[in-house]
Amino acid sequence: MGGGKQELMVTEPIKSLIQQNPIVQIQSKFKEMEIHLKTWLSKQSLPVEAAVVTAGGAAQGALIGALMGTFSQDLPSSMVPQPAPGLDPKAMATIQQAQALSGGPLVQARNFAVMTGVNVGISCVLRRVKGKEDVWSSMIAAFGSGSMFALVSGMGGPNQLPNMISSGIFFALAQGGIYKLGEKFSKSQVQEDDPFYAKTRSMLIRLGLESYEKNFKKGLLNDRTLPLLTDSALKDVNIPPGPRLIILDQIERDPELKERRRS
Repeated sequence: MGGGKQELMVTEPIKSLIQQNPIVQIQSKFKEMEIHLKTWLSKQSLPVEAAVVTAGGAAQGALIGALMGTFSQDLPSSMVPQPAPGLDPKAMATIQQAQALSGGPLVQARNFAVMTGVNVGISCVLRRVKGKEDVWSSMIAAFGSGSMFALVSGMGGPNQLPNMISSGIFFALAQGGIYKLGEKFSKSQVQEDDPFYAKTRSMLIRLGLESYEKNFKKGLLNDRTLPLLTDSALKDVNIPPGPRLIILDQIERDPELKERRRS
């Protein structure tokens, strides 16, 4: 009995410290805001959702670009290649690409804002139209972001169209490779863990709700029960109202699950 009381006396202050930790509180608030935003967006029309998501992605990209521009601004000018008179056009394009990645904070903020904004905007539209996210959607979004990055950064000289296309293709192939690697890694993890949670886990990760996978497992809710899910079933496994709405909305948008739900 004495050992139990001592353990309680030790753990309670630790829990109190965790609850009072401002970083934990801030993370919790951001997570709560994210869930509320996703719930609100799920009820909006496609143009509204695409506009909000694009603006949010552009803001994040601008912040990343500004930080990169600040760091690159401190580099010695000798490290940034300069074009020589009469240089071959292909070599000139390569130098322009290097210069595009070594601009100041405002230049990089603009470049990355356009790149990330276009990417998440296209992804959002395709996800709503197709009802799912796949490698082709990811590659199309990457092609658009790569092309727009080449355009706003001024790469390619007067004739920018070929460079926009080549940059878009490069971005698309890179993104496709990353997507496939992630998919392969995810599948291997699922096989090692539980094969009946492949689609469930993928859906939760896509929605940013992967922390609720343990709730699904606790309630024995898996891929086979996805089409049968109701608000009360999710409530029974202690999933909050916001995530419940997002999950049910995603199931309704998924053509495969929607069809299985009707049959």
